[in-house]
Amino acid sequence: MRFWLRHEEMALEEMVQRLNAVSKRTDEIMHHDISPLCAADIRDQLQKRFAYLSGGRGQDGSPVITFPDYPAFGDVPDQDFQNVMTYLTSIPSLQDAGIGFILVIDRRQDRWTSVKASILRIAASFPANLQLVLVLRPTGFFQRTLSDLAFRFNRDDFKMKVPVIMLSSVPELHGYIDKSQLTEDLGGTLAYCHSRWLRHRTAIESFALLVKQTAQMLQTFGTELAETELPNDVQSTSSVLLAHTEKKDRAKEDMRLALVEGRRVLESIHEPLARSPDQSPNQDQLDSQSTVHRLLAQLNETEAAFDEFWAKHQQKLEQCLQLRHFEQDFREVKSALDVLAQKVTTFTDVGNSLAHVQHLLKDLTGFEEKSSAAVQRARTLSQEGERLIEHKHYAVDSIRPKCHELRHLCDQFAADVERRRGLLGKSLELHGLLEASMKWCDEGIYLLASQPVDKCQSQDGAEAALQELERFLETGAENKIQELSKIFQDYEPILTKDLLEHVQRVFQKQESVEEMFHRRQASLKKLAAKQTRPVQPVAPRPEALTKSPCPSPGIRRGSENHSSEGSALRRGPYRRAKSEVSEGRQGRGGSTGDEESLAVLRRHVMKELLDTERVYVEELLCVLEGYAAEMDNPLMTHLISTGLQNKKDILFGNMEEIYHFHNRIFLRELENYTDCPELVGRCFLERMEEFQIYEKYCQNKPRSESLWRQCSDCPFFQECQKKLDHKLSLDSYLLKPVQRITKYQLLLKEMLKYSKSCEGAEDLQEALSSILGILKAVNDSMHLIAITGYEGNLSDLGRLLMQGSFSVWTDHKRGHAKVKDLARFKPMQRHLFLHEKAVLFCKRREENGEGYEKAPSYSYKQSLNMTAVGITENVKGDAKKFEIWYNAREEVYIIQAPTPEIKAAWVSEIRKVLTSQLQACREASQHRALEQSQSLPLPTPAGTSPSKASTRNIKKLEERKTDPLSLEGYGGPTPQQRAPEKGKGWSKTSHPSETPEDNDGWSSTEEPVNSSDAEEEGRAGPGKLVPGRYTVTRLDEKGVSDVLALRSGDEVELVQEGDEGLWCVRNLSSGVEGWVPARSLSTLLCQGGPVGCLSSPESSAGSAVLSPSSSCSESCTAALADLQG
Repeated sequence: MRFWLRHEEMALEEMVQRLNAVSKRTDEIMHHDISPLCAADIRDQLQKRFAYLSGGRGQDGSPVITFPDYPAFGDVPDQDFQNVMTYLTSIPSLQDAGIGFILVIDRRQDRWTSVKASILRIAASFPANLQLVLVLRPTGFFQRTLSDLAFRFNRDDFKMKVPVIMLSSVPELHGYIDKSQLTEDLGGTLAYCHSRWLRHRTAIESFALLVKQTAQMLQTFGTELAETELPNDVQSTSSVLLAHTEKKDRAKEDMRLALVEGRRVLESIHEPLARSPDQSPNQDQLDSQSTVHRLLAQLNETEAAFDEFWAKHQQKLEQCLQLRHFEQDFREVKSALDVLAQKVTTFTDVGNSLAHVQHLLKDLTGFEEKSSAAVQRARTLSQEGERLIEHKHYAVDSIRPKCHELRHLCDQFAADVERRRGLLGKSLELHGLLEASMKWCDEGIYLLASQPVDKCQSQDGAEAALQELERFLETGAENKIQELSKIFQDYEPILTKDLLEHVQRVFQKQESVEEMFHRRQASLKKLAAKQTRPVQPVAPRPEALTKSPCPSPGIRRGSENHSSEGSALRRGPYRRAKSEVSEGRQGRGGSTGDEESLAVLRRHVMKELLDTERVYVEELLCVLEGYAAEMDNPLMTHLISTGLQNKKDILFGNMEEIYHFHNRIFLRELENYTDCPELVGRCFLERMEEFQIYEKYCQNKPRSESLWRQCSDCPFFQECQKKLDHKLSLDSYLLKPVQRITKYQLLLKEMLKYSKSCEGAEDLQEALSSILGILKAVNDSMHLIAITGYEGNLSDLGRLLMQGSFSVWTDHKRGHAKVKDLARFKPMQRHLFLHEKAVLFCKRREENGEGYEKAPSYSYKQSLNMTAVGITENVKGDAKKFEIWYNAREEVYIIQAPTPEIKAAWVSEIRKVLTSQLQACREASQHRALEQSQSLPLPTPAGTSPSKASTRNIKKLEERKTDPLSLEGYGGPTPQQRAPEKGKGWSKTSHPSETPEDNDGWSSTEEPVNSSDAEEEGRAGPGKLVPGRYTVTRLDEKGVSDVLALRSGDEVELVQEGDEGLWCVRNLSSGVEGWVPARSLSTLLCQGGPVGCLSSPESSAGSAVLSPSSSCSESCTAALADLQG
């Protein structure tokens, strides 16, 4: 840089010197150093023509100045006369002016007095050397005589250094000066035009001034360029270079115009000669031409000096711009390399399994590939810097260190990546050894578990088993960890605390397996060496084997092993492990190896969970980087169709949120359970709230699917798929989150199967239930968002319990809401949504399209408030039908489920809702009764608490009558759920009738049992108990009487029938409740007679029902009255 500055200073100094020389020579050419006057300055005085320089020369080359006859010569001011004389004497060259001037004074038409005054004035004011003064005296006789006498007698008055010669005629003048050097008015032949001479002089002097000004302008411009401070950024440097180039172009244009002006002046001088070829130029013309040529030469010299300086200055600016580009690229590249170096330092994980290490190596390779562009750019920039140095750049001292730094950073990054790859390679090797050792141990356990015990009892069998064990132990040389200390030494750089513990556990397991083998070998050796009586063991006859209901596990296994050997080899290790563990259990009858075998199976499930999780995370990342990120890439914008623009959130939903959860949190936490897979349920439970993000994704899936259907042919998707080398299109990958959330419950079921006796079994069961709940919530939410036409807020209806499609008939007993309901023979297809507070009836409408685009929508029709709903569980003639009635059967809806199992599930869930509402109503009424009883105390048997007994019995009823519904139960029956059977629970024998047949109606607005069939039948069938109010007729059962505090004549209410033939009975007199066997009720309420003999104070003989119009408020009031009475 300093060298360049010195070089530029030298270039500027050289140009300034050359331009100063041009200005000086211009002044010399124009004699401005002697007389600074110009023709333009005294143009008016010159135009008077009282003196002129005709261009004539004397015999020795003296310039001739002519004073023509000018009557007003005496009136010319002295200053004007002096200026004209000074200017005329400055025009000839210094050489000619040094010879001296010849003055020709023409006074032929003047008087002597004027002649005398003119001579005296010229003698006093002439500024240059004089050689000769020639005076043409007056031509008149008197004036000529007078001039002769006066000149002779007054010669001393003309004290001049040169002689003054009085001439009488023009011919005498020709004796001193040749006629060719005199103008026509003096009898000569010299062509002279004063106005043309004045124009030429003015043009020449203007051109000379232009040349001088151009030189001075370039000198100033060069100084300005040289003193300009170089900017420190690319943009400013480019602006300076552009501005200086524009100024240079303007300066060059000014010089071009000056040259044009000079050539035009030269042509104007040549013009008279061109018109008269025979006429030779006079000396004055030759001097003018020479002056113009010299001025043009000076102008060319000026241009050359400036061009040389500009070339150096332009090179400086261009090199400065190159330097700024280099520095800017250096900063960007260095920043990128620093980020890469920082990222490399984050690759500290050495993996916790073979698959994990392979995943880390793949990540490292991908990182290196993505980083290759930045590294290559850094190396290219370093090479560019070297080229700048080779081309003699002025900033070598600044460029060379940066090149060295770039090469060092690239080499350092490559070394760090290679070091990380080496460590991961070591880790891969170590985990390979550990995996091989674990596999060897597992195969050893399988071998020990699969050896048939019965065959080992013989000597030959023991020897064969021994050989089998020995052959297996020989394979340990390649698969076992030989020396633990050597492992610690060879893999010390990667042995973290967790990995060290893992190595120790594997080694301990290996030693345990070897110990098991040694014990088995010792036992077999004893059997092989045992010498006993030669008793031939007799195997059971084949017929006995086929007839035996429980064949020997060992024999059965042995017979199956040969037939299934090929297929077992074709199955994967996971299925083979399952079959071998099952056979091992049969062969050994629950030996200590069972738990180890289950542990192996748990590890297989955990390995599948981790492997599929990593693949899932990679696939999500691939979609987000290969598709979603590319939608924001400006280079791909032209491939995106109009319908797809700004639709990224619709197409991908919250996939990025799902990816970050699994990549940053869930996958890492799953890896912590690699060594204790039975506890993995805790990981799911801790993150169960985060799994709610799948509900949002699934809700957006129909919109995403619709958008995909519209834009699947977009070139953007095809280009992205080509870049990613995917065989499947994007829609297959958009389905991955839906597939993944359903995969978890399968893996948890498998893990739970092999962990039932482990510590984390309860967590696994809870995690499975939670995942199933999420799936149900996702499924329900997909249907809820499809409901249209409901004006209220669905969230106000409480939690969605069930939803499904049914056939519905309406049978309104008390009038018809619509005329078309009068004859509703064909069922309506309705989709029912059961909430905690209401049940919604909707009409399912299929949409046109495919896939998610064909997802149904539901048109809202009506809703029933659950506080006014009752049910009848069985309808005559169809096990799939049940009734939902509203407002004491004002509205009746006969519901037909697709299967009896679905009906049972719905009835059970509705029963739960009604029971919970009934319990809340009872507790409220009992609370009010208790408050009033405090003021009117009632005699109550000691130790009896009606409210507590009621609550306890209700809870017992709920425990017996309700089962939790799983997600599968939501859409169909679960293994634990059965269709109602005859005479048990809620389903009873049918009675011939056109109306619903059973006395098992439920409503939360009535007493526990209000039969919907009472209106139709009016009488219960023989031999069965039905809910209702009865009078106690006898007290044979003392235990029952004591429990319920019964007395003969008391009114009781049969609330509901439970399991195992028990009935919930309430004493209306005391408010005490309890569970009583049906047989005892028959004795209490009727003396061994049929149920039809039961008496109820509120119904006719044989009636076992209340009025359907009774409501919850009425029953609560009646109960309160009983307590108060």
